[in-house]
Amino acid sequence: MLDKILGKKDKDKKDVPDLRKDGKQSDSDIGGRLKGMVSKATEKSKEKVSGKDDGNKPPSGEKAPRPMPKPRPKPRSMAKDKPTLKPPLKKQPPKKRGPLSSITGGAGFGGGSSGDDQRTLVGAAVFGIILIVLVGAGYYFLVFSPYQESMTLAKQTKITEVNTYFKGPLALDPRKTSILAEIDGGTTPEMVLAVDVLGPATEGWREYQNQQIEAKKDPYGRVMLTYAAGGQKNLITKIADAQKIVNEADAAVLSKVDIQTPDTVAVPIIISRLQAAGGLVNVGDAVDVYLSTTNATPASTNATNATNQTATAPKVNVSTPNISGATVLAILRAKESGTVKANLQQSQEIAINTLTMKNARTQSADTDVDELLKAAASRTWNEGQVSSLLNAYGWRLSDFERASNLGELDVRYMIVLEVPRENALFLMQNSASLQLTVPTQQAPEWMVTELKSIYGSG
Repeated sequence: MLDKILGKKDKDKKDVPDLRKDGKQSDSDIGGRLKGMVSKATEKSKEKVSGKDDGNKPPSGEKAPRPMPKPRPKPRSMAKDKPTLKPPLKKQPPKKRGPLSSITGGAGFGGGSSGDDQRTLVGAAVFGIILIVLVGAGYYFLVFSPYQESMTLAKQTKITEVNTYFKGPLALDPRKTSILAEIDGGTTPEMVLAVDVLGPATEGWREYQNQQIEAKKDPYGRVMLTYAAGGQKNLITKIADAQKIVNEADAAVLSKVDIQTPDTVAVPIIISRLQAAGGLVNVGDAVDVYLSTTNATPASTNATNATNQTATAPKVNVSTPNISGATVLAILRAKESGTVKANLQQSQEIAINTLTMKNARTQSADTDVDELLKAAASRTWNEGQVSSLLNAYGWRLSDFERASNLGELDVRYMIVLEVPRENALFLMQNSASLQLTVPTQQAPEWMVTELKSIYGSG
C-alpha cells in the first residue's frame, strides 16, 4: 500500500489489472507507462551517442573509442516497394504522310518513326564518308601529289648539281655534307632550289688547284693545264698565269681542269708563211695550233688514202684550239731568203763655164747569207762579228717586210714547237693542215706596239 502511495513499482511483480476500475483509467495508465519507457530508452541512446555515460567515460587527454557498428537488419520489402508494371501502350494508327513528308522527315523537320530516323542517320553518315573520301582524293591528286613531285624534282636537281661539282678530290669535302643536309632540310621547292652549290664548290676547287700548281710545277716554273670538255685541251703556262686562270674561273670550269707537270717534246714542222702566222712569230712566242678545215685532205692521187686521212683527222672545234700555248723554240726561213743582191749608184756632174765638177757614188752589195754562215762556222771569218751582224736576221727581214708592206709570200718556214708528248703525233700527221695563231693576250712586242698605236694605251 505504501509502495503505491510512493509510486514505486516492483519490476518482477506482474501488474494484475483491476477489474473494479473503469476501462478508461486503465487505458490511460498503460499509455503513461509506455510513454515513460520510450523516454527512458531515448535518454539512454542519447547518452551513448554523446559519450556521457559515467561508467564508460574515458580519462582526460584520451579520445573516446569509436563504438563498434552493429549490423543493421536488412529491411524487408514491403508491399509498397514491389515494382509496379506499366500498362501496355496502345498502338496508334499510322499517320498519313503527305508528298513532302519524306523530305521533312529525313531532314529532321517532321515527326517520323524511330526507324526512319535511324535510316536518315545512316544515310547521312555514308554521305559524309563518301564526301570525305572524295575531298581527300582530290586534295591528294590535285595538290599534294604535284607538290611532292615538284619537291622531289627540285631535290634531285640540286643533288645532281652537288655530285657534278663535288667529285674527284672534293668527293669527301665537308662542304658537300653540309649542302646535302641543307637540301634535305628544305620544306619548299623554292627553298631547295635557292641552296647555293656553285659558291662553296668554287671555293673548294680554287684551294685544291692552287695547291696542285705549287706541287706540279717543273724546273722552268711552268705547269700544264689539261681541260677535258669536248675533247682534251692542253695549255702550258707560267705559274703566275696558271694562278690567274684558277682564281678567275668557277667550279664549272675548275672541276674539268687537271693540273700536271709538263711532259713536252720539240716537234719540227715545215709550213708556209700563211700557216706560220704570216712569218711574224719569233723565238719564245706562244702560239695556238688549230686544224684547218679547208686543207684537211692532203694532196694525194689515191682517193682511198685521202679518205682515210680525213677520217682519222681530229674533230674540228672552232671555239678552242687543238693545242694551246705551244712555245716556239726555233724558226728557220728558206735558203732563198738568204741571197742578198743590192746595188745603189749615185752620180752628180756640174759644169759652170770652164769649171767642171763631177761627183759619183756607187754602193753595191752581193751577199749570200748561207755562205756567210758557213764561213763563220768554219772560223774563216770572225765568229762574233758574224753573229752580231746576223742576229735574228730572219725575224728582222720579216719585220722590215711588214713595215714596208712588201715581202716574199711563197717562202716556207721550219718551226720547232714545244708541245705535250701526247700532241706530237697530231702535229706530225697534220703538218700540212695546221694553222698557227698568236693570241693577243700574249702578243709579241711588235703586236703590242701596233695595238697601242691603233687603240691607244688605255
